Amino acid sequence: MQQSRTRPALGATLFLVLALTLGSYFTFAAVQGNHGLFQRIETEAQNETLRGTRDRLAGELERMENRTRRLSDDYLDLDLLDQQARDVLGMIRADELVIR
Repeated sequence: MQQSRTRPALGATLFLVLALTLGSYFTFAAVQGNHGLFQRIETEAQNETLRGTRDRLAGELERMENRTRRLSDDYLDLDLLDQQARDVLGMIRADELVIR
């Protein structure tokens, strides 16, 4: 007589469960892990924010260096000096009229 098997072998079932478990684990790690897809997207967004901040600060530094150069002993911008005297010291010229 011939016996027919109605259920799969225990080894094949264990192999299938182990393969699915490992596949699920590695898929989860690739998406949500420390070096996963979500972390990469977050890092790229942070890099863009930091680049914008860097560019803004570089522009501000350039403006400050320009003003410093214009007030130096080698090159004196009289209009800028006049503006600084008005802002910092509150000075006005004799021919000006102040309206408050």
